[in-house]
Amino acid sequence: MRVLIAVTHLLGAGHLTRAAAIARAFAAAGHETMLVSGGVPAPMVRQDGLRRVQLPPLRIAGTDFSTLLDPDGRPAGPALLERRRALMVDTLAAFEPDAVITELFPFGRRALAAEFLALVDAARARRPRPLVLASVRDVLVASTKPERIAQAHARVADLYDAVLVHGDPALIPLEASWPLDAVTAAKVRYTGYVDEGTVPAPASRRSGVVVAAGSGPAGLVLLRAAAGAARLRPDLGWRILAGHGVPEAELSEIDHGLAPGILGRAQPDYRALLAGAALSVSQCGYNTAVDLLATGTPAVLVPFEAGGETEQRLRAERLAARGLARVLPESELTPGTLVQAIAARGVLPAPGDPGIDRDGAARTVALVESLRGGERSRPVRAKPALDALRRALDAVAARGLRVPLFWRDDDAVAGGPDLDRLIGLAEHHGVPLLLAAIPAGIDASLPRRLEAAAGVSVAVHGLAHHNHAPPGEKRAEFGAHRPHDTLVADAAAGLRIARQRLPEGSLLPVFVPPWNRVAPELAAALPDLGYRGLSAVPGPSIPGLRRLDATLDPIDWRGSRSLRDPEALLRGLAADIAGAPERPLGLLTHHRVHDEAVWDFAGALVANLLRHPAIQVVDVRAHFGASAMDKGPAASKSQVSQIARTG
Repeated sequence: MRVLIAVTHLLGAGHLTRAAAIARAFAAAGHETMLVSGGVPAPMVRQDGLRRVQLPPLRIAGTDFSTLLDPDGRPAGPALLERRRALMVDTLAAFEPDAVITELFPFGRRALAAEFLALVDAARARRPRPLVLASVRDVLVASTKPERIAQAHARVADLYDAVLVHGDPALIPLEASWPLDAVTAAKVRYTGYVDEGTVPAPASRRSGVVVAAGSGPAGLVLLRAAAGAARLRPDLGWRILAGHGVPEAELSEIDHGLAPGILGRAQPDYRALLAGAALSVSQCGYNTAVDLLATGTPAVLVPFEAGGETEQRLRAERLAARGLARVLPESELTPGTLVQAIAARGVLPAPGDPGIDRDGAARTVALVESLRGGERSRPVRAKPALDALRRALDAVAARGLRVPLFWRDDDAVAGGPDLDRLIGLAEHHGVPLLLAAIPAGIDASLPRRLEAAAGVSVAVHGLAHHNHAPPGEKRAEFGAHRPHDTLVADAAAGLRIARQRLPEGSLLPVFVPPWNRVAPELAAALPDLGYRGLSAVPGPSIPGLRRLDATLDPIDWRGSRSLRDPEALLRGLAADIAGAPERPLGLLTHHRVHDEAVWDFAGALVANLLRHPAIQVVDVRAHFGASAMDKGPAASKSQVSQIARTG
């Protein structure tokens, strides 16, 4: 496969860094890759091993993205823009790609719309037509003008096959920064964060403060404040790194009065420095956030907010909400407030592994390979496997038994098109939905949406969906890796926060541990915390709790993040039903990360199951209801089946 990636970075080098990393991932997977770059060359960005075309470069002054400048600072005239457009289209014609990826456009780079549209139009005119994909970071900056948002949506609908979002919705769903319409939401594919850096070995002892202020002059405010703080508290052990885009004169002025070696230029071993630091001070660009997630370094974040920028502030606040950082607004930044923020962050515990997906480069390759293979939509068409499932259900019916069916969906935090689609699908089939919501991440839009969703019950999905497992072990927020008292406190906090933020009529006191893993001692303690139910994967009965566990997750989490092999899924389901016909069949979905293949499979599977008389839908509220819970220990399989028959 041949892949062409078009990117123009105008402020920092983050867009180019991410695009180059994705291009290298395609190349490493054996695909021929062309990187077309339209920004000023960035020496710190690795582009080795790639075929590259450098357009006549453009930049901006400050945060004025509407005024494009040539490298000498003069306004870019029509002739320069036409040379760029022609070179881009000529490169497409010569390279003959199977997939074309536009970085940020059509959600941004409006000033460059003419050249991006020329590229896309030329791609769509080719036969066979290549895939046309948009590539965006985790956070977008939405225009205040509704017509511009509508224009971006129209371009996605008319011109693009998919939108690759290089983030993890468990931290920031795209709709937190951009108001998705239904068509665009259906084309979103989350890849995880793009991180091709190595994870340095943990330092035996962390020490010092490392300050990084991005690659360009946008970090001057932070550099000056950090230098002042270093003069106030030289004992903290400072390393202050300026980007290569900071003018030498500015750097010399900032360096005045500092001890030798404190202030220097950004360097390739930044992540190793970060891994050994007691604390990081930085802005909160995409790559900086990835570095912090990889190294687990405690952080003070000073998000860039000049010119009305909101991207870094949102990302910083989401990291802070998970206990990974402390936020110091740029408007409040002085040497003194920076020293205070460092002291305040220093007394907090070091962050653990947050469980955020950082395999975005490899997964981008897998997703594009899947799309190129014609797997945009894979409904259940595996007839032999469907026949096997039908025979298993026939055998259950012949014995006078019923298979209880219920549907659980995890990781809810906000309303939006994906949640609307999930609720609509469940309502269409008449299946009650158990929605597991992350208490610490609940947005105000979720309870508003639930007010109008009569068939949805909400369970408590841990506390913050934060991974506390040691490196190399399976992810868990409530595994046996932490003190029992801490687990109990977090589980109690999850229920308390859920009760505060969710409508009383929708919440059930049911615990759903993230990653379906819970320490046995905590599970036994849940009734004393006010929980009346547990939903994980099949496990032993627990006195005082009703269980209703997930048994079928259709997502290929370790591979494409799309649909697992439908044939294998259905044959496995048929075998499970034949082996344990009275065990509830629990469909587990994750609406925030579905692509069309997963949506199609879930809808078709439920439709196929409901056609068979051996299937009985479980009334989730009745199963976990207070009257049933007052009767004592957890339900046996026969009790679950009885509830399914009478509910």
